[in-house]
Amino acid sequence: MSQIIAILNFEEGYREAPYLDTQGFPTVAGGIRIGPKGASLSNYIFQVPRRVGDVWKQCIVEKKVQEMNQRELVRLALSKCNEARCDVLISMAYQMGVDGLAMFRSMLTAVTQGDYDAAANAMLDSLWAKQTAGRARRHAEAMRSGTYDIYRGLL
Repeated sequence: MSQIIAILNFEEGYREAPYLDTQGFPTVAGGIRIGPKGASLSNYIFQVPRRVGDVWKQCIVEKKVQEMNQRELVRLALSKCNEARCDVLISMAYQMGVDGLAMFRSMLTAVTQGDYDAAANAMLDSLWAKQTAGRARRHAEAMRSGTYDIYRGLL
């Protein structure tokens, strides 16, 4: 069973009240952008309970998966993945956008060939891994193993 919402809540953190993300965008419920960069948080006086945020995130994930399936290399990679590996690709698309994920051509190609060690190594050999080292390390391990073991006790 997919663990994508739990993974996103762990990786993004969950806050019911709006906050500014690391790039200065008003954000809520663990990575859901709600306004333009630099907008004042005083414009956002509401809270998003966890159950509501999880449903909202699920809708975003469904849209991302549709977009992912429109990219041939990404679609082929998804078809070679079990649920844990699919969740890794979805989490990457959630964080960087589908365009960002699509730039990981060597990783996606390795996945389509069933070479998950090479895929994990390609993930770790990236600017993304330097910028979000913990997330990249966890995702690479899940890609390598095809399991959620790295998240045991964290989710």
